[in-house]
Amino acid sequence: MPRMNWAIPELRVTQANDHPLRSDGNYVVYWMTASRRAHWNFALQHAVDRAIHFDKPLLVFEPLRIRYPWASERLHRFVVEGMRDNAADFAATTATYFPYVEPRAGEGTPLLHELAKQACTVITDEFPCFFLPSLIRAVQDRIPARLELVDSNGVLPLRLADRTFTVAHSYRRWMQKQMESWLGQTPLANPLDNVQLPRLSSLPKKITHRWQPANFDQLLTKNEISLLPLRHLVPSVNLKGGAVTAQKMLRHFLAKNLINYNEDRNQPDCDGSTGLSAHLHFGHISAHQIVAEILAHEHWNPSMLGKPNGKNHDFWNTSPSAEALLDQLLTWREMGFNMSFRNPDSYDKYESLPDWAQATLAAHAADKRPFLYSLEQFERAETHDEIWNAAQRQLTTDGRMHNYLRMLWGKMILHWSESPQQALATMIELNNKYALDGRDPNSYSGIFWTLGRFDRAWGPRRPVFGSVRYMTSDSTRRKLKLKQYLSKWGNTPPRSSGQANLF
Repeated sequence: MPRMNWAIPELRVTQANDHPLRSDGNYVVYWMTASRRAHWNFALQHAVDRAIHFDKPLLVFEPLRIRYPWASERLHRFVVEGMRDNAADFAATTATYFPYVEPRAGEGTPLLHELAKQACTVITDEFPCFFLPSLIRAVQDRIPARLELVDSNGVLPLRLADRTFTVAHSYRRWMQKQMESWLGQTPLANPLDNVQLPRLSSLPKKITHRWQPANFDQLLTKNEISLLPLRHLVPSVNLKGGAVTAQKMLRHFLAKNLINYNEDRNQPDCDGSTGLSAHLHFGHISAHQIVAEILAHEHWNPSMLGKPNGKNHDFWNTSPSAEALLDQLLTWREMGFNMSFRNPDSYDKYESLPDWAQATLAAHAADKRPFLYSLEQFERAETHDEIWNAAQRQLTTDGRMHNYLRMLWGKMILHWSESPQQALATMIELNNKYALDGRDPNSYSGIFWTLGRFDRAWGPRRPVFGSVRYMTSDSTRRKLKLKQYLSKWGNTPPRSSGQANLF
């Protein structure tokens, strides 16, 4: 039987070109680029609605190009593992799934155009970061079909806010005022359940012959990803990508770790975070689902919602740990998306820092640094600081870094670089190259926070930092449990560190 209609909020759907919808097309295309999942996905849900309306097959097209910034074996494998999970999910539906992994740069460029020729409409994900906005601009007027963008990024739509928020308190108060209206407007958990669409018998042979669907056995089991023209010096990691792993991690976290999240999340020895930031970045799990399952785990209901107070507690009236995690998801993560969406040309630029931060860093630009390190020394974890080296080594090896230590990592790069601009360039390069959750609005928030974004001026003024918040490894060592972490990732300080410029 057909699915009952579940309307998608209008704020989440944007028409990207002037092409008309075509009722005589052969199928509806969902061009999956950011929300790479078959569940809790507004874009997929909208595509299903279009297919039902036209009574046409649904073609889910998930490509992976070779030529993107920081393309590497690490990032590619994580995405392809997710594609394999998607293939299994869509195999149980009436949709047709077409995964495509480009073998050489540029070879897949005409494929979307060819698929669009026969499409009633093309629907894709809206993601306000990395190369995806420029990709949309490049194709929106060239493809021979309507192009519709769907925002499935966060619990609040990107277009809901009418300003850019600069501090967490003001964003949090605004967010809390919106929650009563928007919390229940979630995507369907399984938008293809009980949906009987016409099946696409096959794609034209001229398409599948030239652009062969991805063979996951060859790419993953036989490791043919290692033969693709990628950065193989950034190898894959143990953490697997995909919806299957993400769901297991969420269930484990709720059952075992949520209860102590508020105490353990900042302790490197405890590793008490969800671990889901990479899966959130690649769209293998939805923020809507995580929030819904946290609230269900807490036996929460809307009557428990407090008055907007701008604070990170006493609003949801859940356990302190659940409230802390909800604040990470709904304040800090979505404030980063607000910044990226409303400042598409500057969110990753030094000039986007608050005026006070730029002024104080400029006033201290000539201060002597205690050490100076090159990008290569930072990358190889060749500093004098055991804790910093451990954090960098975790990043290069595991593709992630402990959340608290990521803050220290950025602060020390500022302290040991010739200029704050050079420090920013180093942070962006290392984070985007190695971190599975890099190249993301939330990731840029973390980097820029170390330079003053979303923060305030602090006293007393210090060399190099000025009024930017100051952190040290010594204070970190006193506050955190680090014995096991350093046992795994630490090292003896190398003999040749940076150029000593001690005060």
